[in-house]
Amino acid sequence: MQRNHKDLRVWQVAMRLVQEIYTLTSAFPKEELFGLTSQMRRAAVSVPSNIAEGSARNGTKELIHFLSIASGSLSELDTQN
Repeated sequence: MQRNHKDLRVWQVAMRLVQEIYTLTSAFPKEELFGLTSQMRRAAVSVPSNIAEGSARNGTKELIHFLSIASGSLSELDTQN
């Protein structure tokens, strides 16, 4: 059963997180552009991306797998913060 990821509250919140991380990292020093800024942005974008991919898969097992990856990206982002 394919779900529309845009209807999921968790995806909507994750998209707001991406916007907040982009805003926050835009104030970082330029020398961090290819370091921490890039790493934090990639981790943040990974969260809603994996939620969306899991939602498009067929089956709960696959959804759980991609939600687990999204959770790992949140932990990565927490570490960088």
